Amino acid sequence: MFFEEINHAGAGGIWAELVSNRGFEAGGLHTPSNIDPWSIIGDDASIFVATDRTSCFSRNIIALRMEVLCDECPAGGVGIYNPGFWGMNIEDGKTYNLVMYVKSAEAADLTVSLASSDGLQKLASVTVPVAGTSNWTKVEQKLIAKGTNRTSRLQITSNKKGVVWFDQVSLMPSDTFKGHGFRTELISMLLDLKPRFLRFPGGCFVEGEWLRNAFRWRESIGPWEERPGHFGDVWHYWTDDGLGYYEFLQLSEDLGAAPIWVFNNGISHNDEVSTAAIAPFVKDVLDSLEFARGSANSTWGSVRAAMGHPEPFPVKYVAIGNEDCGKKYYLGNYLKFYNAIRESYPDIQMISNCDGSSKPLDHPADLYDFHVYTDSKTLFNMKGTFDKTSRTGPKAFVSEYAVWRTDAGRGSLLGSLAEAAFLTGLEKNSDIVQMASYAPLFVNDNDQTWNPDAIVFNSWQQYGTPSYWMQKFFRESSGAMIHPITISSSYSGSLAASAITWQDSRNSFLKVKDCELRVGHREPHDLCVRASG
Repeated sequence: MFFEEINHAGAGGIWAELVSNRGFEAGGLHTPSNIDPWSIIGDDASIFVATDRTSCFSRNIIALRMEVLCDECPAGGVGIYNPGFWGMNIEDGKTYNLVMYVKSAEAADLTVSLASSDGLQKLASVTVPVAGTSNWTKVEQKLIAKGTNRTSRLQITSNKKGVVWFDQVSLMPSDTFKGHGFRTELISMLLDLKPRFLRFPGGCFVEGEWLRNAFRWRESIGPWEERPGHFGDVWHYWTDDGLGYYEFLQLSEDLGAAPIWVFNNGISHNDEVSTAAIAPFVKDVLDSLEFARGSANSTWGSVRAAMGHPEPFPVKYVAIGNEDCGKKYYLGNYLKFYNAIRESYPDIQMISNCDGSSKPLDHPADLYDFHVYTDSKTLFNMKGTFDKTSRTGPKAFVSEYAVWRTDAGRGSLLGSLAEAAFLTGLEKNSDIVQMASYAPLFVNDNDQTWNPDAIVFNSWQQYGTPSYWMQKFFRESSGAMIHPITISSSYSGSLAASAITWQDSRNSFLKVKDCELRVGHREPHDLCVRASG
């Protein structure tokens, strides 16, 4: 399977963090910045909020300053609230772990609550005393819900005049998958597919519209509070990178799937690093592999061990870029990465972005990447794509395929049947096609940037589209044998064939090879039978 951070698949999806923009960084480094979706409780006369650069974290310096202006505040107090990703799913009896960093020059009591979207129904509430100090304090509390509300919000209020600063406000359910931070019910749908590999963290998400917004693995590891997050400008939303490089490796392990690390090769949609200047990018990727595979005593392996995983992760596949073949510097950059990785990790299989299905590659590779998004008729007819592909050279990795646009709907039976036909062609050519994965995998129903997708979800529900179930059926019945076929006619006699192939011609013939026709006393012979209808 292939995971991309698109359609809020990760942030607001499989990553169970309920707070959106938990570090107030989404507006950028300039202050005051946009704190969306945080909002105030009260009016402009009673409360004023703005961001400033006073955080205690060096890599994410923005904090929120809340000034309570009222001498006699309303009974419920004034403050701020966060609706999460289109509402937080809070369920009766479940425990939610709150972590936040606060400071205040004067002592104050804060009330932290889980409430309905209008703030009227309180599902859980705790009082958090804040000592009067100039130092930041880490607050950890457990909130146990007394009631269920699918569109809840987290709110923080105060009745005392004064100033309080907040940073890194997190709310996580206590029952994440294996305690690793993943939303259990969504991961269960992945487990049902029994994936053999997980390609991550995306395609275009890895590139970025501009390199400044590309995924950076170094900034997505270490303590979650210190991760700066970044704006994914391809799919137009902020991610705090709680779901980072380490978490993708952990997810691969939890699924029993081989990790396939797709990294940026110095190329985005709009800018490129020349081959002459690519060395720092190459070093960065070698460091990422040491983080995954190095011993607990190595420089980057020790960082992984400190995060709780002393054993190496078995990364044996990497994709050098995504859909970058044909860009000015791709081949030169590719060779720099290929040679450096081959020298340091000779067992790693390297995947080229260039398509080798119709002609041999002009550069070394273990596999080449093949992507196809098209209408159902075209994909159905592509089932023979690899029939004539050279059997020498690198294997094919069909890492993104799907029916989309004209007749896809939001997932259709027609689309899934065309995808199934295409997959039978891949199975038939499994000597050259090594792996395949549908894309995209997930879509939050509130942010359908790409359509259709395999799994649709909101804060509390999920379902598989026909394309999801098609994959499940293929998992349950892998095509390991081409069976002989016998066709019986409605008249006296039978037509037996050892191999039957459809011939798509103007006259719509069904060509039958090595067949026998027994009608009356005629002798066996080869024939073409015109298809009726």
